[in-house]
Amino acid sequence: MIFDYIIIGGGIVGISTAWQLKQRFPEKDILLLEKESIYSMHQTGHNSGVIHAGVYYAPGSLKAKFCKTGVASTMAFCDQNDVPYDRCGKLLVATNELEMERMHVLFERCQQNEIDVELLGAKQLKSREPNIVGLGGIFVKESAIVDFQQVSVKMVDRFVEMGGDARLNHKVVDLSESTDDVAVVALYNGEKVTFKGRFLITCTGLMADRTTRMLGIPTDFRIIPFRGEYYQLAAKYNQVVNHLIYPIPDPDLPFLGVHLTRMIDGSVTVGPNAVLGWKREGYGKININLWDIWDMVTFGGFWRVLKSHIKTGLIETKDSLWKPGYIKLVQKYCPQLQLSDLKPYPPGIRAQAVLKDGSLVHDFLFAESPRSLHVCNAPSPAATSAIPIGGYICDKVLE
Repeated sequence: MIFDYIIIGGGIVGISTAWQLKQRFPEKDILLLEKESIYSMHQTGHNSGVIHAGVYYAPGSLKAKFCKTGVASTMAFCDQNDVPYDRCGKLLVATNELEMERMHVLFERCQQNEIDVELLGAKQLKSREPNIVGLGGIFVKESAIVDFQQVSVKMVDRFVEMGGDARLNHKVVDLSESTDDVAVVALYNGEKVTFKGRFLITCTGLMADRTTRMLGIPTDFRIIPFRGEYYQLAAKYNQVVNHLIYPIPDPDLPFLGVHLTRMIDGSVTVGPNAVLGWKREGYGKININLWDIWDMVTFGGFWRVLKSHIKTGLIETKDSLWKPGYIKLVQKYCPQLQLSDLKPYPPGIRAQAVLKDGSLVHDFLFAESPRSLHVCNAPSPAATSAIPIGGYICDKVLE
């Protein structure tokens, strides 16, 4: 059997793409392959669970466009499929004069992106959040929280109900392309199985560069993993905040800073930071993978990005190793929290595409061949934007 489309990667972007392709072409044979035993085990299942409103993204960029559309489409999907979410809103808090300047720039960007926001002074901020201190803030009304892994599973269910073929525990180990088809070799229960398709789509996140290399597609990027470490607050702090609480971010960095997140289960998490990872799928206490390290250190862009952000990297590493440094990042806007309030919580790994010149890829990045399309960089807010991203991929495939 030759499938019309094969999608590799059972994270929320791959699942969304498969589901939407099946909606557009009910008669086509579509196969979704995922190497793990559950869907959305990596980036989708290890993020903050925030449905982002699109505050940070350059007007006109794919990020801004997809995020704006993604908020509405994600909530609509949740409504239609009985997935709980909480439209709790977000507060971006400025705690010094530099952050106040950045806050006003962000507020203007929100208006350019047509996001429903409100500028708050110190008194208004205190009224909304008695336990938070700051000089001012931006109230983002559309932000919400959800379990994106639950969204993914519901999406797979809809895909399979429509006749799609979804298979777990299939780790792709080889790809080859001819003029007529693409062959996908996967390991299943220790044995190699081969699938053939007329067109291949890869949404492999942390392994995106390796997937393109399997097909010999020339690219000038490498995936550099950044480990985001979280803590959870003790249950007595479940009501410490009414909204999501974010610092005003440094515009030169792709990370949003350590924030307080109300989770859909009622708990509150603290994080994440952004520490260079030495293992792409490293969620334990000791995370070293020699292949992953070799991939980084033999790539010129890695050393250039390291040189450009050496100070930030050292500070992040220090705060990762020295917990008092981490809690200070939170205490600047929530001073009542103490070191003992930080409880263990699973980390996440962000797949950051870096170009040969050392620049971080901030927007979406694709690579292609005659019979394949590869999502090389789908940065935050990819989970929020998964439905419009999937639609965009479907459009690109049809081109």
